[in-house]
Amino acid sequence: MKYVLLWALISMLAQPLHGQSMDTPDLPHVTRLMQQMDSTHTADSLRRVALQAEIQALTGSQQARHRDALMAKLNAMVTQDSLHQLKRRHQLRAMKASSHGAPVAPFGDTLFMVYTRVGSFGPEDRVKAISEKIVQLYEDFKFQPDSLQVSISEMSPEIVFHDQLIMSINELEAMWYEEKPVTLAIRYRDAIRQAIRGEREEHSLTSLLTRVASILLILLGIYVMIRLINKLFKRILVRLARLKGNAIRGIRIKGYQLLDSARELKVIVFLVNILRLFIIALTLYIALPLLFSVFPWTRSIADKLIDWILSPVQAVLWGLIDYLPNLFAIAVILAVTHYVIKFLGFIAGEIESQVLNIQGFYPDWAKPTFNIVRFLLWVFSFIVIFPYLPGSDSPVFRGVSVFLGVIFSLGSSSAISNAVAGLVITYMRPFKVGDRVKIGDVSGDVVEKSMLVTRIRTIKNEEITIPNSTILTGHTINYTTSAQERGLILHSTVTIGYDVPWKQVHELLIAAALKTTGIFVDENHRPFVFQTSLDDFYVAYQINLHTQDSQQMTAIYSSLHQNIQDAFNEAGVEIMSPHYRSARDGNRTTVPARYLPADYQAPTFKISTDSTDASDKKTQ
Repeated sequence: MKYVLLWALISMLAQPLHGQSMDTPDLPHVTRLMQQMDSTHTADSLRRVALQAEIQALTGSQQARHRDALMAKLNAMVTQDSLHQLKRRHQLRAMKASSHGAPVAPFGDTLFMVYTRVGSFGPEDRVKAISEKIVQLYEDFKFQPDSLQVSISEMSPEIVFHDQLIMSINELEAMWYEEKPVTLAIRYRDAIRQAIRGEREEHSLTSLLTRVASILLILLGIYVMIRLINKLFKRILVRLARLKGNAIRGIRIKGYQLLDSARELKVIVFLVNILRLFIIALTLYIALPLLFSVFPWTRSIADKLIDWILSPVQAVLWGLIDYLPNLFAIAVILAVTHYVIKFLGFIAGEIESQVLNIQGFYPDWAKPTFNIVRFLLWVFSFIVIFPYLPGSDSPVFRGVSVFLGVIFSLGSSSAISNAVAGLVITYMRPFKVGDRVKIGDVSGDVVEKSMLVTRIRTIKNEEITIPNSTILTGHTINYTTSAQERGLILHSTVTIGYDVPWKQVHELLIAAALKTTGIFVDENHRPFVFQTSLDDFYVAYQINLHTQDSQQMTAIYSSLHQNIQDAFNEAGVEIMSPHYRSARDGNRTTVPARYLPADYQAPTFKISTDSTDASDKKTQ
């Protein structure tokens, strides 16, 4: 238990030997550490042997105290040596984890690794010499793998063939693997035997004939597979031809014939042929590594072909796996944004239908406000998602973003001004969809109000599009706003001569207004007349009446004017507008004959030579 606790403490607090960093260990450093461990262990062993000999030399009870002191010193030495060895081994393992040795691979496959040096020979030099000797043994037809032995010499175990030295294993190399030198030498010997035996089997005549037969079988399999693929797709094409006119009827999109049955069949046949060629190419590509892997000297080509397929696939799979946390974050952000927008849409619908009333917030603001908030929420969610997108920090992605921003800023100045004007118009509430308005010289009903434009349909069913910026900089007349509550006042002006009493004119105009269809009349909304001017030859009378149907303004005006004509003609009153000029020299009056009494005589006037034209003529 004591050593376990000490080992845990050393594992946390152990520092690199001689102040060197363990981040970048090298083989010489590891070798020196192993040599120090070996020499330290030897010195400690000698001291313990000497101390044990001194303890055994003590005899007699009078020397018991001195014996106890020596035993305590010996136990302390053993404990210190154990801790020291644990610390050294911890450092050694940490260094070995990031060290790279030289591989012994005479036939391509690595048999074992060499990390230590012997004398002036470094690991690379030792590997080169060992590999050359193994190849010589393989090429020697007299060599039998079982004749390769391990010889125990005075210095270290050696792997030999008769009198030829293949390699030697010293104490330092065994310490690297934490094994005994003899055990490591036997393991190396067995690896060399197996490699030579396997290489000879692969290059034997029987193996060669077997490989040739394997190649022939693979080629035959490829030929059969291609024939089967072509036969299968030929049957598929025959079945597709039979489906023409039945399942294959063409592609129609909202009444537009995009493809007829013959063209659709051609497209399907083309895609099927592309799929057939792809499957054949994939079959050949899979078969090529099998062909090249038959012979040892072409296996590297097979490995490359397989690597060309597996490396991209592996990169994509690992990329997807590494991207899963980001993908999950994007999914959460999109889900939260979607449901927040859905909730806000529900609230906007309740406000628009006046189920939910908020003081100071008009129902017609609900939909445009929801559209603005929805746009801002999506923009915000995109800003949050942007760092999670693959390649968002790449220079190409940034360049495309800057390019799109420049194009948008250069080409959308008028669009932005219209959008801002549409936003202002929305909250100014000058009109809403369905109102009868006059914008500039255009009169009609508002049929659409978007962020950029407003569309108006005139009484002639002409649809006129007006940019919102134009509406904001001009003036707008809304005929519908107060029509339901207060009534829209329609008015028309007629001019009558001074010879007709004004009271009679008032009565006639009010009577004509009351006969007009589409007007609104109650105790507070009755037709009334204004005398707007007293001109040189006539008096201007303005008839005013109320209506709650602003969309019927034109029809109401037409009916009013008809009734005014009928009323004044029945009363025998001449309407002196528009501009009218008549000399009273016995001509007939302008009142239709059916409205005049039977004994009516046209008035005559005497022309005075000393008067002006204005004194003997009534002029309008």
